[in-house]
Amino acid sequence: MANSLKILIVEDHSDISHNIADYFQLHGAVTDFAINGEQAIELALGEYYDCIVLDIMLPKSNGLEVCSALRANATRHIPIIMLTARDTLEDKLVGFNMGADDYLTKPFALEELWARCNALSQRHLLNCTHTLQVGPVSLNKQTQQVVRDGQAIMLQPIPLQILTVLLEAHPRAVSRSELCDKIWGDEHTDSDALRSHVYQLRKVLDRPFDKPVIKTLHGVGFALDSL
Repeated sequence: MANSLKILIVEDHSDISHNIADYFQLHGAVTDFAINGEQAIELALGEYYDCIVLDIMLPKSNGLEVCSALRANATRHIPIIMLTARDTLEDKLVGFNMGADDYLTKPFALEELWARCNALSQRHLLNCTHTLQVGPVSLNKQTQQVVRDGQAIMLQPIPLQILTVLLEAHPRAVSRSELCDKIWGDEHTDSDALRSHVYQLRKVLDRPFDKPVIKTLHGVGFALDSL
């Protein structure tokens, strides 16, 4: 499903995490799992997620430490909703001070968790600047207008989506699998399709100019060069 939410579920109890994932997937979400804090940090810094569902009680770095690490090291704000059995005001304030966007106590209704994840993701998109820019390339997300070196660039829908993902991720590289997830969701596509769309993007965005802005990092993926 294109444009579906991609959500990282960080929970060391498999029954809870799979219940959440089953419900979210029914609503079109793509889910990943982490069972400890170290794995959560690695995944969240290496992949693109629209929201993170983060349990506080975790092995190998608890949820508060994970949240703090992501706020210190992530190149973009990742919406985080914390899950915990602790329901005192003091506990909630600690979570918010560490950078959590929302807080839900156990036990919780899956419907409410899903609604909160949606709300956080949409609020984050609305709060983001309408213009993305890296070096000579800019994109107005409202008008979908792309400009390079003062010249308007016309892009087809899929190359435009690829460029948007690369702009939002900069300076981080984006893997081929991440691009496929963001553009096609759980609809399977082959690597030739992505390669063709990247070629079309380069043809319009790079070839008429002196220097390319799209870099291929072999074994990693693609990134934008700010020149």
